[in-house]
Amino acid sequence: MVMNGARVRAPRVAARVALVAGLLLAVCPPALALNPALDVSQYAHTAWKIRDGFFKGYITSFAQTADGYLWLGSEFGLLRFDGVRFVAWQPAAGQSLPSNYIRSLRVTSDGTLWIGTIKGTASLKDNTLNRYQQLDGQIINALLEDREGTVWIGSSTASGGGRLCAARKGILECDAEASRLGQGIFSLY
Repeated sequence: MVMNGARVRAPRVAARVALVAGLLLAVCPPALALNPALDVSQYAHTAWKIRDGFFKGYITSFAQTADGYLWLGSEFGLLRFDGVRFVAWQPAAGQSLPSNYIRSLRVTSDGTLWIGTIKGTASLKDNTLNRYQQLDGQIINALLEDREGTVWIGSSTASGGGRLCAARKGILECDAEASRLGQGIFSLY
């Protein structure tokens, strides 16, 4: 067939496409979205509500530790989720978080859970809570671990200003001049 001086090869192209599609379908294994051996009623969706142990407030941050626990920070404290139930985390006797209002969470490569609150920061490893008194009264907005394992902490205060701190091997070093950071640090990358 000739149209405007050019040959149209539509039937040949269509035949080749159909042949390639047929070969692909014949060679590829079938992919099933659902297990055909189960009834639809056997699939479940769970919603956790206040009456199921999930408590009031909104979630401000979350992180997952290597042991599989999902940690959720809220305005009312720290929750640990094991895949079945939420449990309000409580520190050991004699230990406490700077505040129960959690702003940020970060799990580092060594398995430490860093907890930023509206009144300071702490780290949790092997059920031992370490508080960093240098940041008491600071709102911890951001936590980040770099490639060398340094944990960077960005904070602000209610009166303005903020601090940038670095925790290396348990030693916290902070920028001495908080006012030069403007209103504070709200995120780190």
